[in-house]
Amino acid sequence: MSRPRQAEAVKLVMSVIFTQGAVVLDAMQILAAHFGRPDFISAQMPFDYTSYYEKEMERSLTRRMVSFDKLIPPESLPDVKLLTNLVEEQFSSEGRRKVNIDPGYLSLAHLILATGKGYTHRPYLRDGIYADLTLIFTGGAFRTLSWTYPDYAGQVVMAALNKIRDKYIISLKIARRDD
Repeated sequence: MSRPRQAEAVKLVMSVIFTQGAVVLDAMQILAAHFGRPDFISAQMPFDYTSYYEKEMERSLTRRMVSFDKLIPPESLPDVKLLTNLVEEQFSSEGRRKVNIDPGYLSLAHLILATGKGYTHRPYLRDGIYADLTLIFTGGAFRTLSWTYPDYAGQVVMAALNKIRDKYIISLKIARRDD
């Protein structure tokens, strides 16, 4: 019989896709006010893996991967997604977003993204939010799955996630020591 235990705290990560630099700075200030100081902000990377956002946003999009210093309980992911939806709406004009924020969390075992779209590999969490198992970490590296978005399978995003994972491991050691 398995014995229920509290889940270990996880690292909050966000993919922030945007059209204008000023907007992303304002959005980041709001996110920091809610989630604490970012401890990693990637260099800007072109977001050119899909045309999915072109109608709503524009053609020339940029992405930054961001993580936050403070660890979170994994069960708080729906609250994070609902808040990032509000931030996106705040920076929308005439139904068009200027920033897209995809939150998730990184654990030692995987990367989970939050989404409002259900699918076969996305279990329902609550409040209209689903968990998307995007990457697994096994054999010392992140591994893709058949449904992993192509951009998350790319070397640039993987390199950023590896840096974030290194920060997470340090934070976990400190948290375990303090318990």
